[in-house]
Amino acid sequence: MPLETYISVDVETAGPIPGQFALLSIGACLVADTTINFYIELQPDREEISSEAMAIHNLSLEILKNDGTPPLQALLNFADWVKSVTPEGSRPVFVAFNAPFDWMFINDYFFRYLGKNPFGHSALDIKAYFMGQTGVEWGQTSLDHIARWFMEERHLSHNALTDAQDQAEIFSKILKQPPQNRLEE
Repeated sequence: MPLETYISVDVETAGPIPGQFALLSIGACLVADTTINFYIELQPDREEISSEAMAIHNLSLEILKNDGTPPLQALLNFADWVKSVTPEGSRPVFVAFNAPFDWMFINDYFFRYLGKNPFGHSALDIKAYFMGQTGVEWGQTSLDHIARWFMEERHLSHNALTDAQDQAEIFSKILKQPPQNRLEE
């Protein structure tokens, strides 16, 4: 088995699905060292927005149209960064809190703009890993619940880089837990 390099990734978007809404920012860091990180804001490649999504992160489509990085260049930069932080003989592993959401945008954009995804066709979901590691019910995998154990009840900021770093911190702490050690409240 090749070695694995865990990379925590978070995205901010204009809405809930990549086919209809733009990817607006990408934040990533090594789980082993959150100071080794990547952040980029993208020019939107479509106009539709969800007011609910836009209120969460407060990014502006108008500002990003002028100041954001074109998606092709943004994805090239991200792919180069992933390659640069993944040692020879290791494979990058996409890690996220609610990985299905973040991964679907990253995968869609990598394939649309570059024709391949450096993470492959899978992602490690922190919520599911926590459930399997501790034996809790799915309802106990919300960020509010997990933050009580691993983040001193801090909440995500909805800045993609800061959230990726916080997720990396959570995942590092979960990895240190003994398997099947049910957490008691």
